[in-house]
Amino acid sequence: MAIIKLSATERRRVSAFFTCLMLAIFAWIFIVLSNPYKYLVKAILVFKNAPQKRAFHSLQPDTVSVNLTGSGWDMLFSKMNTGNKTIPVDLSQLENKSYVVLNTQLDQINSRKEFDQQITGFNPDTLYFDFSNRKVKRVPVKVITAIRYQHQFSQAGNIIINPAYVIITGPEKVIDKITEWGSDTLKLDSISETVKTQINLRPVNEGNMSVYPKNVQVSIPVDEFTEKTLLVTVKLVNNRGYDNVKIFPQKVKITFTTPLARYAEIDEDFFEATADLDLWRLRNYKVLPVTITKVPRYCKIVKIEPANVDFIVKK
Repeated sequence: MAIIKLSATERRRVSAFFTCLMLAIFAWIFIVLSNPYKYLVKAILVFKNAPQKRAFHSLQPDTVSVNLTGSGWDMLFSKMNTGNKTIPVDLSQLENKSYVVLNTQLDQINSRKEFDQQITGFNPDTLYFDFSNRKVKRVPVKVITAIRYQHQFSQAGNIIINPAYVIITGPEKVIDKITEWGSDTLKLDSISETVKTQINLRPVNEGNMSVYPKNVQVSIPVDEFTEKTLLVTVKLVNNRGYDNVKIFPQKVKITFTTPLARYAEIDEDFFEATADLDLWRLRNYKVLPVTITKVPRYCKIVKIEPANVDFIVKK
């Protein structure tokens, strides 16, 4: 390969040429980006002043294309900015109309200065809404938890929620399907004592719905657990047409975990064990499995001894 050898003077000329070329390119880019352009960006619609007597449902997505006028620099930076911009939409017109024209609210939207450039229009420009009867309903709060406890510790009673109910408002067809309202997930780790905290409720996903209040106070009793064993009498169920049925043994030993604070108070009356005679009559079982049909919520069965009972049927 031939190697071109340049003199010192020639190297200076080449260096000067490329320097001028780069300066010319930068100058051209600067001039081009300084010119005014019209361009589009996406924005999320945020509804306000919703009508009180009419429930509504938007018939288009909750985003619109915003027409902006700005320099090439503005357009370039808007492509680099991944943050979500919002457009506030006043819905007070829906008291007597079924649509909202965004261009009629252009001045007040621009006055918020959400965008550094002037907004000149929207696509779509008109938002259409469907209406239905509005309903108010009181539903219980469901606390969603993801809690990890220290060894031998666990929840020792029912979760106390204050307030236990929330008021939801929205279209009748939607509200009728809601039976409870969930919270954000309460995530805790290595817990060994009672938890008392405030947790936010799940936000509404539609602009025509509301929930009140937005958060609740939560108390989760936590205690150390230990094992306890009791003898519980087995109750025979579905004994139809057989007066004399004997089961052996008549009592089973139940081992369970219980909070230390409740250890002394728990006795056999807190539990109920049953054996189903239909399993013999209909499915020809030779022994009857023992089922625990009553157990405190804060207790957990570890084992049942024996797990099955023998029986004798005399007609």
